[in-house]
This record gives sequence, C-alpha cells and structure tokens, in this order.
Amino acid sequence: MEHRTRHTAGREDPGVRRAAVAITVYPWSGSLHFLIIKRAARGSNAGQWALPGGRMDPGEDLVDTALRELHEETGILALRDDVVGLLDDFPASRGIVITPVVVLLGEPPRPRRHPAEVASLHPLALKALTAPGVPRWQPQPDGGSILQMPLRRDMVIHAPTGAILWQFAEVVLRGNELHVAEVAEPAFTAR
Repeated sequence: MEHRTRHTAGREDPGVRRAAVAITVYPWSGSLHFLIIKRAARGSNAGQWALPGGRMDPGEDLVDTALRELHEETGILALRDDVVGLLDDFPASRGIVITPVVVLLGEPPRPRRHPAEVASLHPLALKALTAPGVPRWQPQPDGGSILQMPLRRDMVIHAPTGAILWQFAEVVLRGNELHVAEVAEPAFTAR
C-alpha cells in the first residue's frame, strides 16, 4: 500500500464533510477476517451494510476518526500502530468524502455492537472479497450498471462501502492498481 499513489478528494473545499471508515483485519478461526456491520434501522444509512465509521469531529485527523468510530460502534480498541495505511478517498453523496483506514489487529477482537448505531456485527473471511463473481455489475434500466459485492448469500454490498471493499481487494489482496472514485452509488445508499 505504501508504494502507490493515494487519490484524495475535497481537501481544499470547506463545504465538504469528511468521514473515515475502518477496514479492520484480524485472525479468526484459522484465517484472516474483516468486520462488516449492519446499520441500525434508524439514523444515517439505516439498515445498510457498512464498515465501522463516521464523520470527523473537530480536532481529529482521519485516522483518529476511523479508530474512534470503530471503538464507539464495535467496542474494538485499535491503536495508531495498528493502522497499516489508507486507501483512496471516496467522494460519496450528500457532500461527504470517505477515507478508508486499514487496521490490522494481531489478535481476534471481542466486538460488541453499539445498539443505537449498529444492528449486527459480521466477521467475514478475506477470501470472500476475491471469490468468483465478486465484484459483479448489475445492469440498470438506464443502460448503466451498478457495482455489487455479493459477500454472502444474504449480503450484497453496494457503493460506497462496496467500492471501498473492491479497492481493498484489488490493491491490498491482489496487488493491483485500482481507483474507485467514479463508481456510482445506487439511489438507496444516498439517503
């Protein structure tokens, strides 16, 4: 990750709201896993699959934001030394730019959800990100297509989270170069 050019967005625009998410990787049951959450049925992005994260508070940097949100939403306490890098900024809807922060933990965490923000926690094996059929492109009535990350039979993740996970899979797991800022979000994720 350190040998690539990271694309940034919105740094000079005071109207842009900054947010960060944590891609939290850890050993569990003999393989590496990462944590996905399902947002609570109320609030921002209600009921959507997501990475732990949220908006940057005054006085924070993006790494602080990702680590704070990871702790608030899942109870996982990660340190700055656990951060192995950042992926490209994703300019999401509603004037928010999301920075993915990759966190590598040496031991399996004991996550506990914050019920006001998180409906459920889901550890997924990293191999789900590189499985056949991931990603896939769903045709749309307008002739375009949207990105889908089918990570489990009952879990299909769309942009922005899906785009961030696709870049993680390509850059970190496969060693390829990929930028995802232009990946469109489906209308329902922009709520």
